[in-house]
Amino acid sequence: MKFNELGRTGIKVSRICLGTMTFGEQNTEAEGHAQLDMAFDHGVNFVDTAEAYSFPASPKTQGDSEKIIGAWMKAKGNRSDVVVATKITGPSSERSHIRGGQLRFTRDQVTDAVDLSLKRLGTDYIDLYQTHWPERPANYFGKLDYKHDDGADFTPMEDQLDALAHQVKAGKVRAIGVSNETPWGVMKFLEIAEKTGMHRIASIQNPYNLLCRTFEIGLAEAAIREDCGLLAYSPLGFGALTGKYMNGKLPEGSRHKLFPKFMRYFKPAGVQATQAYVALARVHGLNPAQMALAFVNSKRFLTSTIIGATTLGQLADNLASEDMDLTEDLQGAIEEIHNEHPNPSP
Repeated sequence: MKFNELGRTGIKVSRICLGTMTFGEQNTEAEGHAQLDMAFDHGVNFVDTAEAYSFPASPKTQGDSEKIIGAWMKAKGNRSDVVVATKITGPSSERSHIRGGQLRFTRDQVTDAVDLSLKRLGTDYIDLYQTHWPERPANYFGKLDYKHDDGADFTPMEDQLDALAHQVKAGKVRAIGVSNETPWGVMKFLEIAEKTGMHRIASIQNPYNLLCRTFEIGLAEAAIREDCGLLAYSPLGFGALTGKYMNGKLPEGSRHKLFPKFMRYFKPAGVQATQAYVALARVHGLNPAQMALAFVNSKRFLTSTIIGATTLGQLADNLASEDMDLTEDLQGAIEEIHNEHPNPSP
């Protein structure tokens, strides 16, 4: 397993990170523990969760992912070997059940969120603490055509960074990061840290896959030049790039079958591009999911690829991508498809 430094923190994380948003919803605690066992047996040391998980958001399962990870670390007695990343929920009318709907990034609310996550995780520190999405209105979750709102009410970014840095000073958090963030947001946080001496953000957790390469447009350069690398989520495009939904198939128990409203990767342009990528993998005798993950793993701006699975078989396939290197010819063929179908699922 290859390891990369998390920003400039000195923390080493595996190039593969286990995502756990299915824990408590699609996966039971026992199944979650089995996934954690398999991943760590393969050399993974990095696990990602959030206070909002399980997915999709529900009062019944909120926090269950953290609880399952915490129970596993307690049973294994391996807390010092695990790099745990979690997130504070941003403003959302669909998640008003979290902390009474107090979903801003003020010092009091960040402190409250951190303390609750620590309790669920059964630990006294979090390795990487991230904002799940910006508090301010911005383009994320596939939104385009930015509309600026001069009257938008959000916690000043200096105060947000101060709230996060306060948790580092208190010893509750080792490093901080952002998720679903824009180039302006990343550079603004870095600028504030440079001017004030507060802690720098160490990572950017954004979507990145063969169908959504928008990270390359404005964030890739910042990630490399500022040592603030990508934690790539949805590297398989909600499972689309596995090929299991080809020709209109909708397997029982699959995420798209269970949660059909999430259509980002299943619109006609995305389906057309997916067909081309899956066909390319099969022509080369490759597992489509492994090829898609190997593509993400190959990027210089990447710190870690967050893989998720609901079965151990899926997880084993995904973990095997760590050993796959794409040939120049294959990379060239991928670029040809991308040029024909650029970012169909932004």
